Amino acid sequence: MKKSARVLVFLLAVAMLISGASLAESKTTVTIYTARDTNVIEYVKPLFETAYPQYELEVLNMGAQEILERVRAEKVNPQGDFLWGGTEAAFKLAAQEGLLSAYTPSFAADFPAAYKDPNDLWYGEILLPEVIMYNTEALTEADLPKDWDDLLGEAYKDAFIIRGVLASGTMRTIYSCMIYASGGSDPEQGYEWLRKFDANTKEYAQNPTDMYLKIARQEGTLSLWNLQDIMIQKIVNEQPFGYVIPESGVPILVDAVGIISGAKNEEGAKAFYEFLFTPEIKLALAENMYQIPAQGDIPADKLPQWIQDLELKAMDIDWSVIAENEMTWMTYWDENIKGKN
Repeated sequence: MKKSARVLVFLLAVAMLISGASLAESKTTVTIYTARDTNVIEYVKPLFETAYPQYELEVLNMGAQEILERVRAEKVNPQGDFLWGGTEAAFKLAAQEGLLSAYTPSFAADFPAAYKDPNDLWYGEILLPEVIMYNTEALTEADLPKDWDDLLGEAYKDAFIIRGVLASGTMRTIYSCMIYASGGSDPEQGYEWLRKFDANTKEYAQNPTDMYLKIARQEGTLSLWNLQDIMIQKIVNEQPFGYVIPESGVPILVDAVGIISGAKNEEGAKAFYEFLFTPEIKLALAENMYQIPAQGDIPADKLPQWIQDLELKAMDIDWSVIAENEMTWMTYWDENIKGKN
């Protein structure tokens, strides 16, 4: 190759490197706080970045309660842009505390009123049934509990590995629903239920991964968890997990999203908001990540067969009572019940 040709190739290579660097520098970072399963994050992130090449997602994964506390701590100087997932109770608190920014998405007019904030501070993305999880290699169908009160029996002594409750929006809500189901707004009967359940709990795992590992190893054989994550672990990660839908009904959580007040990249947050609710993405997530869309704009016969086959009975819960009392109830549980039975 002649010297002039080598010089041209070199210059073209340098130009491509500079161009690539400029393109990378031109991307805007959207910071997402989420408690979603890592499989969901890894599935959605490249899809969004392909659809919106001007944005790059920085996703911080932590417990739902940890997210709420972090956003509170950063209120004066927000570091996140978007809250991706969290319980209705947590989002109602965030709205009351001025932690969320109002946004009316393009799909707002047709959205179920029960699954959104009246002031457009948050919208429910998915529904999460809370069920009983078990190790399919350790327990047969005859061994399984049929309903919530069955969990208190002597047969399940030290059988439960429970995700650390205070850091988990899912577990805080499940425990609060058990209190409510036992006595409404009067927590005393619910506390007694939790004392008996604590007696059958072998360990409180630090995070979901630790919980999955211990149940897969049969250090415990049962847990309480949300249906989506159980399905992901069972089918995507090939873990020996199954689930029981309690006969008397299950708490069905609304898992919501919202823009953080004072977000430094509000436009990127809005783009991600709209992306999550497009029919194509909702259907893809239902099929591949086992999500139940909160918005019923997909015809029932177009939904994945696993959703069509679900037979769910919703527990009768006054969610405003849960939102109002969750902090008090869970503080009492942590200080007076956990590990003391």
